Amino acid sequence: MRRLLLLAALAVAPAIPAHDMHGMSMGHEAAFGFDAAIDAKGRLWVVDTIGEHVRVRRSDDMGKDFTLTTIVNPTGEPIYAEGENRPKVALGPHGEIYVTWSQPRKAPWTGFVRFSRSLDDGAHFDLPTTVHADRAEITHRFDALAVDGQGRVVVAWIDKRDLEAATQAGKPYLGAATYYSWSTDRGAHFAPERKIVDQSCECCRIALARAPDGSIDAFFRAIYGDNIRDHAVATLPVDGKAPQVARATFTQWHIEGCPHHGPSLAIDAAGVKHAVWFSAANDAPTISYGQLVPGQPPRHAATVATTGASHADLAVDGRRVWIAWNQMTAAGLDLMLRASTDGGAHFGEAKAIAHTDGASGWPKLVLANHQAFVAWNPGGSFRLVPADAAR
Repeated sequence: MRRLLLLAALAVAPAIPAHDMHGMSMGHEAAFGFDAAIDAKGRLWVVDTIGEHVRVRRSDDMGKDFTLTTIVNPTGEPIYAEGENRPKVALGPHGEIYVTWSQPRKAPWTGFVRFSRSLDDGAHFDLPTTVHADRAEITHRFDALAVDGQGRVVVAWIDKRDLEAATQAGKPYLGAATYYSWSTDRGAHFAPERKIVDQSCECCRIALARAPDGSIDAFFRAIYGDNIRDHAVATLPVDGKAPQVARATFTQWHIEGCPHHGPSLAIDAAGVKHAVWFSAANDAPTISYGQLVPGQPPRHAATVATTGASHADLAVDGRRVWIAWNQMTAAGLDLMLRASTDGGAHFGEAKAIAHTDGASGWPKLVLANHQAFVAWNPGGSFRLVPADAAR
């Protein structure tokens, strides 16, 4: 019961005008799950959902107005679009717009990872495809999306095929596995999926980040021993080699279930892996920051926030590090931010940069011209909040 209370306290198409989407089975409003990115031209791209449709929008004025709205999947389909399981967007080096999402199947908690791309600056998207070759009606969900230094598309997700196999064989298996695939031809085809690791947490989002050498690192909640739910880090090879996975956090949080609270990762030009993660070890809900050293405790470990804080994200630019999170208060929800100017060695005091009386999706930090902004959608209404804003 205590765990349940904790979780409750802690969710080819033409471009058309946003107001002219008749002929599609839309819901009344966008779900809270969204993602955002800013391209080299300073344009903001936002992906979210309306009903059974994934929507991509572009803003040329940092979110004040959206000049382009494109429906990715003109034929509607069920979509996970809340909390840890939301659509993702990533930008390619030649103007490509890549989108992934998880599609519920008929059985509870099952899903397929779906992918679509635009090669014409968001005006049209290819018909969606399923990334993985395995089509069993099981969990393939909680997709994560990134583009490496050579323009290859990398997709990771949580997968229960190994749990199913162990169950059928009468063998124990905790949680799920984490898998990934990649494309070397701008998303036209994906390589056969490869396993990252067995026995990872089954409902926490995966963080992906590009390293200075162009490779993609994954940071995710794994399971150690008897349901110790800490985190692992791994570089994801795209040459057929097996990922090398190492433990990265050591909070010793024992919880027999998924906390629905994944981490975030950003890697600076020197290769330092900056990370934030959540733990409630010893019944003390805590968002922590640290610099990951595979197999060792994080360096410069620090407490970012405690009770009422959730779903932190971070971004790095040079020696500057920003952390944003949602903070529950008696008056509603505050969007909080802390910043470092010395590469994460020290952080300034937390400040509230926005507020809503209701709910919001998780914050997403984005960078433009060496400045940080927090994408946020209180009440489902998108906002781009400067990191130096004040309430």
